[in-house]
This record gives sequence, C-alpha cells and structure tokens, in this order.
Amino acid sequence: MQTTPLPTLLSIAGSDPSGGAGIQADLKTATSIGVYGAAAITCLTVQNAGGVQMIQPLAASFVKEQIMAVMTDHAVSHIKIGMTGTTEIINILEGLLDIFEGDVVLDPVLAASTGEDFFKTDGAGLLKSRLLKHISYLTPNRMELEQFTGKPLTTLPEAVTCAARLLSEFPAMKGIIVKGGHLQQGSKEITDCFVEQDGTVTESKRRRINNVNLHGTGCTYATAFSSYLCLDNSPAAAFLQAGSYMDNIIRAGAQKTVSKSRSNGPLLHCLYR
Repeated sequence: MQTTPLPTLLSIAGSDPSGGAGIQADLKTATSIGVYGAAAITCLTVQNAGGVQMIQPLAASFVKEQIMAVMTDHAVSHIKIGMTGTTEIINILEGLLDIFEGDVVLDPVLAASTGEDFFKTDGAGLLKSRLLKHISYLTPNRMELEQFTGKPLTTLPEAVTCAARLLSEFPAMKGIIVKGGHLQQGSKEITDCFVEQDGTVTESKRRRINNVNLHGTGCTYATAFSSYLCLDNSPAAAFLQAGSYMDNIIRAGAQKTVSKSRSNGPLLHCLYR
C-alpha cells in the first residue's frame, strides 16, 4: 500500500514550559489547523504568566543537528522561526536558509510581552543583516517593526508605510503582516494589514475581544499564518484565515484560564474548534 507524503512545517524557536508560547504554542497551533509540525529548539526558558525568569540558549551546533534531523527525514515545505537567541544560532540559520527552497516566516521575537529582552546585543540589527534577505514573510509587532525601521510608530498607516519601505530593502521578501492591536489601543475594532512586495495591502478588520490571557499570541499568529500557507492557500488568504483563527482561539478562552495569576495566561489552543 502506497502512503501519501504530507508536508511538514518546521518551527525553529524557544521552549516555553508553561505551554503558552514558543515551540509548544507552535505545535499546538499547527496541529489544531491540520498541519504536521516538527520542532528545533533554540533556547530553553523558565517562564510563565509572570514573565521570563531565565533563558538558556543551546549550542548552535546542536540546533543545526536538530534541524538537519528533520530536514533529512521530512518533506519540509515551510519554516517558521521564532526566538533565535544568539549570534551563533543566527549564523547557523543563515547558512541553512541559503539553501532552503521553501517559504520562511520570521516572527522576530526580540523581547517578551512582559518586557524581558531576549538578546544581549542588537537583536533587530542581527536579524536584519543576516536573516531578512532569506525570509519570505515577516510578522513583527509594533515595537519590533520600530526597531527594524528606526521609526517611532503611532498609527496604522505609519506602520504600513514603514513595512512597505522595509520590503523595498529586501526584494526577496514577499510580505509583512502589520498588527494593529498595539497601534489602536482603546479601539473596539482592530485592523491588521498584510503588505505585499507589489504594494498590495489586504486588511483584516475584527472586533477586539476582551481576554486578559494572551500569552503566546505572537507565536500563535505567525504559526497559524505559516500553517495556512502550508495548506496551499494564497498568502492573502492565509493571512485572513490566520486572523479568523486568532479570533476564534481568543474568544474560546475568554472565560477560562489555566494560570493561577488570572492574567497573562496562555491561549487555550485545546478549546479551538
């Protein structure tokens, strides 16, 4: 009996023991959408709803061996990158991406949502100089887009303009997701934008959902987008589906939590239907 090969989404990111972000969130997201997810861990962390207490980067050579173990055994069609952690790991990724032919989604995890910086050096500068020329899609939050462009951003149109300028610097990049949540504080509606290399802008407008448990939203959003790309959707369609997925998962967990702190708990992927 002949088996049908399935494509694999490879997540390269940090590990979150609380299960809310990083590798754990990525695998939960891919699985709930119907995509097979594999993982290569870059950093071990100690974190929970209270924030990130410790980070232990792994040796770059060990990260490479994890990636190669997956790449030699699976039909990896897409790669999603989250926390990278060190210059050495970024150097390893640069070499690997130089020969990878599929799409690469970079969620440039520079700091935790509670403020802890994940780099001892200029993380945005390193990613910009080493990885952006190799990636297909970028999914920064407002603060990360500010660091990449060197521009303070207070409105969504400003962010869209800066994203378009960043795309012009890296012609191999296909698109950037601009998230409106941080730019529309207090608004009852949020608008995310998908800015493509040809200047096309697709908007995803959704009502803001009241949920204090949002740990892992950035990781989950980027992986949802990657997963829908993996299912052969167009980039714009994958973006819109990822926005709908986020709405569903945030709404599903609005009245429940697994965190004793009752705030900044993880998204509840197990409730997604």
